[in-house]
Amino acid sequence: MARTSSAPVVLAVLLSSGGLAEGQALTCDAAQIRADSYRLATDAQALNVTRPRTDWWDGFDATLLTHREALDDLNGGALAIAERALALDPRNLLARSQVARQLVIDGLDGGRARDEIRRVFDAGGAVVWTATLYDVDARDYFLVAFTAHGVAVYRFGEAVGAVVRGAGGVPEFPGPEASAFWRAWGGCLDALRPEAEIPWDDVYEMAAGNYVVDVKFRTPVSVAGDRGRRRTLRALKMALHGAMGTVEYLVSPDSRPWRPPSVRGIGIGPTAYQDRIRRTLAAIVDPGGRIALPKARRGAGW
Repeated sequence: MARTSSAPVVLAVLLSSGGLAEGQALTCDAAQIRADSYRLATDAQALNVTRPRTDWWDGFDATLLTHREALDDLNGGALAIAERALALDPRNLLARSQVARQLVIDGLDGGRARDEIRRVFDAGGAVVWTATLYDVDARDYFLVAFTAHGVAVYRFGEAVGAVVRGAGGVPEFPGPEASAFWRAWGGCLDALRPEAEIPWDDVYEMAAGNYVVDVKFRTPVSVAGDRGRRRTLRALKMALHGAMGTVEYLVSPDSRPWRPPSVRGIGIGPTAYQDRIRRTLAAIVDPGGRIALPKARRGAGW
């Protein structure tokens, strides 16, 4: 991720602004949104997401506790910033979309989360997650946009331009200079070109696994990542970023009393999180229950 030592100072300045804007029509137009509200929904969110929260030694924390705490801090900051931006200007579609997503991520106030998503959809906006599509490339990121009409998939590089890769070859999130990315992260996708678009009418099932939401549809689509790998898909197996699982340890005693027991750590993904996302979306886009929602499967895989 990008590094900037001025992040805490800039965040403090932005969060100190006050006042409310009038008007009810949601907009992505920066010229129609209060400047301080717009900067919170773009620059401040970028600084929050890219702020260093772990170091090299944390990679040895097999319990993942350090990383869970870092992610909780990131999500809490993202929601606080979006709420402040929305209070400053209720017309800010980026802030409303961010509030909607973060409420779902944190599992807070499901009724309000659904209402906020409906408002974004009614305004022609999107609620957007960054995601890993395992069936395309596990070392690429994508933007997955949910709208009133369906699901759209965008390459990470389509929004950020040149993709910078960090540990493990996965992309790093850009700083505030990548305005197109942070606008897209707030549901304002502008002229970005989607890799694939799947209308809700074509979706027949939304499954939830241990690590993914699996959206299945009838008409195949072709999706390419930033590393050039292309796949033809009839399902989007999406790890939507925002929550992580835990590690459960199994202790197996050795039959020989002088040998220590063996300890195995098993990664358990955030199944409830994946289930929450699909059920929230289905309640809005499929009130008639046409789309099948099979029982979520929890296990070491998906």
